[in-house]
Amino acid sequence: MTPILEMHGITKTFPGVVALKDVHLSVRQGEIHALVGENGAGKSTLMKVLSGVYPHGSYDGRIVYQGEECRFSGITDSERLGIIIIHQELALIPLLSIAENIFLGNERARAGVIDWGETFRRTRELLARVGLKEAPNTRVTDLGLGKQQLVEIAKALSKEVKLLILDEPTSSLNETDSEALLDLLLEFKRRGISSILISHKLNEIARVADTITVLRDGASISTIDCSGGPASEDAIIRDMVGRNLEDRFPKRDPKVGETVLEVRNWTVHHPLHPDRKVVDDVSFHVRRGEVVGIAGLMGAGRTELAMSLFGRSYGTRISGEALVNGQPADVSTVSRAIDAGICYATEDRKTYGLVLDETIRRNIPLANLQGVSNGLVVDDARELAVAGDYRQRMRIKSSSVAQEVVNLSGGNQQKVVLSKWLFAGPEVLILDEPTRGIDVGAKTEIYTVIAELAAAGKAIVMISSEMPELLGVSDRIYVMNEGRFVGELDAESASQEAIMSLIIRSGQGR
Repeated sequence: MTPILEMHGITKTFPGVVALKDVHLSVRQGEIHALVGENGAGKSTLMKVLSGVYPHGSYDGRIVYQGEECRFSGITDSERLGIIIIHQELALIPLLSIAENIFLGNERARAGVIDWGETFRRTRELLARVGLKEAPNTRVTDLGLGKQQLVEIAKALSKEVKLLILDEPTSSLNETDSEALLDLLLEFKRRGISSILISHKLNEIARVADTITVLRDGASISTIDCSGGPASEDAIIRDMVGRNLEDRFPKRDPKVGETVLEVRNWTVHHPLHPDRKVVDDVSFHVRRGEVVGIAGLMGAGRTELAMSLFGRSYGTRISGEALVNGQPADVSTVSRAIDAGICYATEDRKTYGLVLDETIRRNIPLANLQGVSNGLVVDDARELAVAGDYRQRMRIKSSSVAQEVVNLSGGNQQKVVLSKWLFAGPEVLILDEPTRGIDVGAKTEIYTVIAELAAAGKAIVMISSEMPELLGVSDRIYVMNEGRFVGELDAESASQEAIMSLIIRSGQGR
């Protein structure tokens, strides 16, 4: 098969940082080519060079596409040739319709007037190609994340895509939506469309990839041909991190103490539809030194439970009781929940967990400014000392505490979030999807931090959509479905099959 794309000797530098060093990439016509590597390895930077986000002249090296050398001055140039990139953060306008989003900037018009008949007809064709049955005038905000991702792909098809680049397309999707998206990529492959897939989910890559290129520290380390069968995960991980990961989940000897958090009969109603319960009469407890997992499908109510406990950050008509160390806890506001010893690390660290354009130094003390203040004034020396201490303790890879968190890798951003909450001195730490969008090496570091926190006597609640992660980290697991807890499993009896069985049986019984 002839290459549709060849990138030769790509080198890209930023002030003080070499992001890409002599990278080579070759993608064949009609193949799915996976690009893997740790956060900060250079994957997204390489794709921004390819798509013209970083224009010709801002990097060294050559791009050859369909046999011609290309010098893109912007993303419009690459799109004109059929190179379409879909970023991890979707570029859709929520309050516009599907049709308006698909043809935004590429309107179907006659004599300067939008032809809505043609727009809707073409939209229906494109939606059919990606397996969506929604009406063209449906607002994007009324779609789930999986369907929004498909709208992005339909938008790419409207531009006559020949090479589709997907950056972590399944990071926010449930298992069903992820499977549907991967099936769609395989269908595109049958139609001769090439794809570059960036993902940290090695099981998904093993399922669909024809070729895998591994980047590490801005350099291309290896290219693996999967025509003879799926590549070994251990081999991929070794190339990604430069070492073997013998134990992805740190071995623990749990020393579980008395109950720290007890929740009784907790019920939460939907903020926009007050008659609908999203958390229904949930009761559970977490003990000192224990990691308690909450399993469930997307939409089960896990995040809604966590956010409602953390200062009623979500929901309405909330009822029930929360106790910390046997005493009723006031969790009516975020500040009172923190004062009661409950902290919550959100699943969306970039929107709700961090101030991205601020430094590590400014972010870490945010939940406990009193700890770095003299009265109403922040003590710069104390703030610097606290940030430096947590940077060292949490092994945050950065040039200094003066580095803006927007420029950190996903794993190091997550460590800043955890540092922020640890400095607040919690009794209970709720972690919502703590490794989402993080590579396998950084995941192991986060698991190690969780194990260390439990060993230090913290009570940990962990929500995760990755069952192997829950099984590898948790001492007990509650299973949630349709807003209710439908089962509890200890570490010995827990398995993916047991969790899914509880979910399925509870669904059949309601």
